[in-house]
Amino acid sequence: MSDTIVLIADDHPLFRAALREAVIQGVGPVHIEEAEDMGGLEKAAAENPEADLVLLDLRMPGTRGFSSLLYLRTRYPGMPVVVVSAADDGGVVRRAVDFGASGFISKSANLEDIGAAIRQVLEGGVSFPEIDTEPDEEAANQAAQLASLTPQQLRVLMMVGDGLLNKQIAYELEVSE
Repeated sequence: MSDTIVLIADDHPLFRAALREAVIQGVGPVHIEEAEDMGGLEKAAAENPEADLVLLDLRMPGTRGFSSLLYLRTRYPGMPVVVVSAADDGGVVRRAVDFGASGFISKSANLEDIGAAIRQVLEGGVSFPEIDTEPDEEAANQAAQLASLTPQQLRVLMMVGDGLLNKQIAYELEVSE
Protein backbone atom coordinates (compact mmCIF):
# COMPACT_ATOMS: atom_id res chain seq x y z
CA MET A 1 0.00 0.00 0.00
CA SER A 2 2.91 2.35 -0.53
CA ASP A 3 0.78 4.40 -2.96
CA THR A 4 -1.80 4.91 -0.23
CA ILE A 5 -2.21 8.52 0.93
CA VAL A 6 -3.54 9.25 4.42
CA LEU A 7 -4.26 12.75 5.75
CA ILE A 8 -4.15 13.18 9.52
CA ALA A 9 -5.85 16.32 10.83
CA ASP A 10 -5.50 16.91 14.57
CA ASP A 11 -4.26 19.90 16.53
CA HIS A 12 -2.36 17.83 19.11
CA PRO A 13 1.13 16.82 17.87
CA LEU A 14 1.30 13.86 20.24
CA PHE A 15 -2.00 12.46 19.01
CA ARG A 16 -0.99 13.00 15.37
CA ALA A 17 2.13 10.95 16.13
CA ALA A 18 -0.02 8.22 17.71
CA LEU A 19 -2.32 8.16 14.66
CA ARG A 20 0.71 8.02 12.35
CA GLU A 21 2.02 5.04 14.34
CA ALA A 22 -1.40 3.32 14.21
CA VAL A 23 -1.55 3.80 10.43
CA ILE A 24 1.96 2.41 9.93
CA GLN A 25 1.36 -0.55 12.28
CA GLY A 26 -2.09 -1.29 10.86
CA VAL A 27 -1.50 -0.71 7.16
CA GLY A 28 2.22 -0.59 6.48
CA PRO A 29 4.20 2.02 4.59
CA VAL A 30 1.96 4.81 3.32
CA HIS A 31 2.35 8.46 2.40
CA ILE A 32 1.09 10.55 5.34
CA GLU A 33 0.29 14.27 5.28
CA GLU A 34 -0.53 16.10 8.51
CA ALA A 35 -2.57 19.18 9.36
CA GLU A 36 -2.99 20.93 12.70
CA ASP A 37 -5.87 23.24 11.83
CA MET A 38 -8.60 23.80 9.25
CA GLY A 39 -6.35 25.85 6.97
CA GLY A 40 -3.77 23.08 6.96
CA LEU A 41 -6.46 20.49 6.23
CA GLU A 42 -7.79 22.52 3.31
CA LYS A 43 -4.26 22.83 1.91
CA ALA A 44 -3.41 19.13 2.42
CA ALA A 45 -6.67 18.01 0.80
CA ALA A 46 -6.17 20.38 -2.16
CA GLU A 47 -2.64 19.04 -2.68
CA ASN A 48 -3.82 15.41 -2.31
CA PRO A 49 -7.35 15.24 -3.78
CA GLU A 50 -6.79 11.54 -4.44
CA ALA A 51 -6.13 10.79 -0.75
CA ASP A 52 -7.34 7.36 0.28
CA LEU A 53 -8.33 8.37 3.81
CA VAL A 54 -8.64 11.35 6.15
CA LEU A 55 -8.38 10.88 9.90
CA LEU A 56 -10.20 13.93 11.23
CA ASP A 57 -10.37 15.43 14.69
CA LEU A 58 -13.54 17.53 14.99
CA ARG A 59 -12.00 20.03 17.40
CA MET A 60 -9.20 21.93 15.72
CA PRO A 61 -8.55 25.65 15.28
CA GLY A 62 -10.74 26.99 12.48
CA THR A 63 -13.49 24.41 12.92
CA ARG A 64 -16.80 24.36 14.69
CA GLY A 65 -18.78 21.20 15.30
CA PHE A 66 -18.87 19.12 12.15
CA SER A 67 -17.81 21.96 9.81
CA SER A 68 -14.57 20.23 8.75
CA LEU A 69 -16.42 17.01 7.92
CA LEU A 70 -19.03 18.96 5.97
CA TYR A 71 -16.28 20.79 4.09
CA LEU A 72 -14.62 17.52 3.07
CA ARG A 73 -17.94 15.91 2.09
CA THR A 74 -18.91 18.84 -0.16
CA ARG A 75 -15.46 19.46 -1.64
CA TYR A 76 -14.20 15.84 -1.90
CA PRO A 77 -17.27 13.57 -1.82
CA GLY A 78 -15.31 10.43 -2.72
CA MET A 79 -12.65 10.86 -0.05
CA PRO A 80 -13.30 8.54 2.93
CA VAL A 81 -13.23 10.40 6.26
CA VAL A 82 -12.92 8.76 9.66
CA VAL A 83 -13.77 11.02 12.58
CA VAL A 84 -11.35 10.67 15.50
CA SER A 85 -12.73 12.23 18.65
CA ALA A 86 -12.64 12.16 22.43
CA ALA A 87 -16.38 12.91 22.38
CA ASP A 88 -17.52 9.38 21.65
CA ASP A 89 -21.09 9.31 22.92
CA GLY A 90 -23.81 7.86 20.68
CA GLY A 91 -25.11 11.27 19.61
CA VAL A 92 -21.73 12.36 18.23
CA VAL A 93 -21.26 9.05 16.43
CA ARG A 94 -24.79 9.29 14.98
CA ARG A 95 -24.08 12.83 13.71
CA ALA A 96 -20.84 11.63 12.11
CA VAL A 97 -22.85 8.96 10.29
CA ASP A 98 -25.49 11.52 9.25
CA PHE A 99 -22.82 13.89 7.90
CA GLY A 100 -21.24 11.18 5.75
CA ALA A 101 -18.25 9.87 7.71
CA SER A 102 -16.90 6.45 6.76
CA GLY A 103 -15.96 5.64 10.32
CA PHE A 104 -15.54 6.83 13.88
CA ILE A 105 -12.61 6.13 16.20
CA SER A 106 -12.60 7.09 19.86
CA LYS A 107 -9.39 8.73 21.05
CA SER A 108 -9.46 6.25 23.92
CA ALA A 109 -9.11 3.25 21.53
CA ASN A 110 -5.87 1.26 21.53
CA LEU A 111 -3.48 1.24 18.55
CA GLU A 112 -4.60 -2.20 17.38
CA ASP A 113 -8.27 -1.18 17.25
CA ILE A 114 -7.40 2.08 15.49
CA GLY A 115 -5.32 0.17 12.94
CA ALA A 116 -8.14 -2.33 12.35
CA ALA A 117 -10.67 0.45 11.79
CA ILE A 118 -8.33 2.20 9.35
CA ARG A 119 -7.75 -1.05 7.39
CA GLN A 120 -11.48 -1.68 7.21
CA VAL A 121 -12.18 1.77 5.72
CA LEU A 122 -9.20 1.57 3.33
CA GLU A 123 -10.63 -1.74 2.08
CA GLY A 124 -13.87 0.04 1.17
CA GLY A 125 -15.86 -0.67 4.31
CA VAL A 126 -17.06 1.45 7.19
CA SER A 127 -16.09 1.29 10.85
CA PHE A 128 -18.37 2.57 13.58
CA PRO A 129 -18.83 1.54 17.20
CA GLU A 130 -22.24 0.38 18.33
CA ILE A 131 -24.60 3.33 18.19
CA ASP A 132 -27.08 3.32 21.05
CA THR A 133 -29.20 6.19 19.76
CA GLU A 134 -32.03 5.96 17.26
CA PRO A 135 -31.69 7.88 14.01
CA ASP A 136 -32.98 11.43 14.41
CA GLU A 137 -34.99 12.30 11.30
CA GLU A 138 -34.75 16.04 11.92
CA ALA A 139 -30.96 15.86 12.36
CA ALA A 140 -30.65 13.70 9.24
CA ASN A 141 -32.68 16.24 7.23
CA GLN A 142 -30.52 19.06 8.58
CA ALA A 143 -27.38 17.11 7.66
CA ALA A 144 -28.70 16.59 4.12
CA GLN A 145 -29.43 20.31 3.76
CA LEU A 146 -25.98 21.28 5.02
CA ALA A 147 -24.35 18.69 2.77
CA SER A 148 -26.01 20.31 -0.24
CA LEU A 149 -24.14 23.59 0.36
CA THR A 150 -21.11 24.47 -1.73
CA PRO A 151 -17.81 24.95 0.14
CA GLN A 152 -18.15 28.73 -0.28
CA GLN A 153 -21.73 28.70 1.06
CA LEU A 154 -20.55 26.62 4.01
CA ARG A 155 -17.79 29.15 4.75
CA VAL A 156 -20.34 31.99 4.68
CA LEU A 157 -22.67 30.05 6.99
CA MET A 158 -19.84 29.42 9.47
CA MET A 159 -18.88 33.11 9.42
CA VAL A 160 -22.50 34.13 10.01
CA GLY A 161 -22.55 31.67 12.91
CA ASP A 162 -19.43 33.37 14.27
CA GLY A 163 -21.30 36.69 14.22
CA LEU A 164 -19.35 38.38 11.44
CA LEU A 165 -20.97 41.27 9.61
CA ASN A 166 -21.62 41.17 5.86
CA LYS A 167 -18.70 43.48 5.14
CA GLN A 168 -16.38 41.35 7.31
CA ILE A 169 -17.47 38.20 5.47
CA ALA A 170 -16.95 39.90 2.11
CA TYR A 171 -13.50 41.07 3.18
CA GLU A 172 -12.49 37.60 4.43
CA LEU A 173 -13.70 35.95 1.23
CA GLU A 174 -12.30 38.71 -0.98
CA VAL A 175 -15.66 39.37 -2.65
CA SER A 176 -17.85 42.45 -2.87
CA GLU A 177 -20.42 42.95 -0.17
